[in-house]
Amino acid sequence: MVTRLLDLLEAGIVPFLCALAAFVYLLFISVQLSVIDIRSHTLPNRIVLPAYPFAGVLLAVSAILAGSCGHLWRAMLGACVVGALYWVLWAIYPAGMGFGDVKLAGVLGLYLGFVGWTHVLLGVAGGFVVGGLWGVAVIATRRGTVRTHIPFGPSMLVGAWAVLLLLPA
Repeated sequence: MVTRLLDLLEAGIVPFLCALAAFVYLLFISVQLSVIDIRSHTLPNRIVLPAYPFAGVLLAVSAILAGSCGHLWRAMLGACVVGALYWVLWAIYPAGMGFGDVKLAGVLGLYLGFVGWTHVLLGVAGGFVVGGLWGVAVIATRRGTVRTHIPFGPSMLVGAWAVLLLLPA
């Protein structure tokens, strides 16, 4: 993400600021959604759904003004692919994942796709790794069992952010 932002800065201040605003917005809702999901096991539509047009417009303006329409197409495809993957997982076993996770997956796919396909793949995988580690920690500390439901939204967000911040574009 950092290298992608620096590339956008070279294209101009407006594309850079649009993308930066989109990622700051993601950071803001990531904190909100994580706290809410940990407390109540829900990802509210009032926070998740506005992220689609807000991030979509900012990232689209950034890509178009930078002359990088490939970023825009990849972001849209990333949202569709990741959202569809999570929808299939939810459809196969609805008790294992809430539909809020499916809606959040599309938003994360949008951001990860904007940066690159490797980010999409590793960001999705990272969410499952973090979720698995969280589950193991819950069991190891005897705060739950294999059947204990853990909120998956924070794991998805941590996995996506780790890839966005640590993997160069």
